Amino acid sequence: MMMRNNLIQGLCCLTLLSVSALVHAGEYLSGPADYIYSPRVEEGEREIDTKFGTQTPRSGEDNRQSGASIGFGYGVSSWWFTEIYGKVIWDGTNSQFDAVEWENKFQLTETGKYPVDIGFLLELERPQNRNEGYEAKYGFLFQSEWKKWVANLNVLMQGHYTGTENQGTYFGYQGQVKYRLQPELELGAQIYSWLGQVNNWNTNEQQQSSAGPAIFGKTKLGRKEALKYNVAYLWGTTTASPKNTIRMQVEYEF
Repeated sequence: MMMRNNLIQGLCCLTLLSVSALVHAGEYLSGPADYIYSPRVEEGEREIDTKFGTQTPRSGEDNRQSGASIGFGYGVSSWWFTEIYGKVIWDGTNSQFDAVEWENKFQLTETGKYPVDIGFLLELERPQNRNEGYEAKYGFLFQSEWKKWVANLNVLMQGHYTGTENQGTYFGYQGQVKYRLQPELELGAQIYSWLGQVNNWNTNEQQQSSAGPAIFGKTKLGRKEALKYNVAYLWGTTTASPKNTIRMQVEYEF
């Protein structure tokens, strides 16, 4: 418990320091394969996680951008889950390896003990393009349940550091709500939004936000094995957002 309390204090300090930093950055666009993070961690759980997304910028169909990733994750303890990803991107017929990503989730409260479960995300990425330096994403994760309803809200920072492109730190959030119709089929909606640099938010038109319906499900394959999925169709809600995004995530847990 003392170790977890020290971790919470350290993570809070990290976030506050990042918010107060002065940054200078260029345009940022959410990745087509972004997904909603959950604060919950299960000790000993292993998973193979695949994500895919494609989005159409408002400039036209010919500029469609797509991305995919595959990763392996492991629940190290009851409060720490870690995962390594490889990511690729493609534009039209040209594809390339994009980055290696190391994701860490820390569950800060016991599941169901409070009205809201709280976690912290720390994600580090080494882009293939060394001009981008290193990317870091971090922030607090929240999840609450009421009867058959589940809601998530994630408050995040993201930026590139030590490179020559896209430098700076951005502030954004993710949101999700779903209704547990049955284990194999749940209905809901998702939103992804980036508001701008932490010390210089964009105007409403410049902020990047996409929202739309989503479906979810989980099928048990054995005592510890399961297949989970979620698919969403998102519309850009501002002029700086992609026209539309289709994203999908499939996890094999064992």
